[in-house]
Amino acid sequence: QVQLVESGGGSVQAGGSLRLSCVASEYTRPTACMGWFRQAPEKEREGVAAISTRGGTPYTSDSVKDRFTISQDSAKKTVYLQMNSLKPEDTAMYYCAADSNRCSSLYWMNGNWYNAWGQGTQVTVSS
Repeated sequence: QVQLVESGGGSVQAGGSLRLSCVASEYTRPTACMGWFRQAPEKEREGVAAISTRGGTPYTSDSVKDRFTISQDSAKKTVYLQMNSLKPEDTAMYYCAADSNRCSSLYWMNGNWYNAWGQGTQVTVSS
């Protein structure tokens, strides 16, 4: 099974930026769709963004689409989440996920659709 390793989390003040990285052990069929999710304490997991690694329009949650951008570097087998203008409500554990099917507008935000997950990286935004 594909292994996913996230990095780039940390503590920043509101208005700051962070770039999360997710390195996959392979960048073939098992990682046809790569997504970012987050989960804050006592809140449900939330889909943030997703990208089909073979091309296609990336998806971004309405709650972050003006501030967060997902991108990829296939040569490095890495997906990024650039987070700008961070807010305290962005504080959460951020997880990378992968699935062997291309991202779907119907399913990309559903964590149950993905079959591989990373261990997460913590993002803390102070006011």
